[in-house]
Amino acid sequence: MALNIKPLADRVLIEPAPAETKTASGIIIPDNAKEKPQKGTVVAAGKGTKDEPITVKVGDTVLYGKYAGTELKLEGTDYLMMRESDILAII
Repeated sequence: MALNIKPLADRVLIEPAPAETKTASGIIIPDNAKEKPQKGTVVAAGKGTKDEPITVKVGDTVLYGKYAGTELKLEGTDYLMMRESDILAII
């Protein structure tokens, strides 16, 4: 299903990965103690600016800052809209 949203300039639309529900040792994490994920998948990207073209592409898995981006809810799914400079790394 395609989204009807196209980010402008150096903005990127990211679908955050689901929060961890269990630790590596098997302890279940309650809903109120879950941390905001810092990893997600690029769903849409702008064309970049004339000085700096965009380097991420749709489908890339990226790491971003804990408080980066603006939260959006489109068609029942949560997304983050952020500048490409807020992305720390491509995994």
